[in-house]
Amino acid sequence: MDIQDQLKNLFPDHQFEEKQKEEKPEIWLQDDPILCKYEKRKGKPITIIDGYNGATSDFKKLAKEIKTKLSVGGSFKNDTIIIQGDYRDKIMEILKEKGFNVKRVGG
Repeated sequence: MDIQDQLKNLFPDHQFEEKQKEEKPEIWLQDDPILCKYEKRKGKPITIIDGYNGATSDFKKLAKEIKTKLSVGGSFKNDTIIIQGDYRDKIMEILKEKGFNVKRVGG
């Protein structure tokens, strides 16, 4: 029995109101384009996302979201997101849906 149930038992005539959460933008959007690069390291393809000048925590959230949507591995180092594999097109679509301006670099 949680606290809400106990309060309902004590005050059966009281109407409980649920608080609405304020919606705030999850990630800060910037005017400059984010760069989406393709490289090969040790013979394996990687996609590098660079050029975000917002908060580091926002960029880490974005990295986690991209990795989970694509079901791939990756890391966040030195203000860049490194994704394993060549997923430039899919990453650019995800970023454009979020409202970012994306620029494709290389190949």
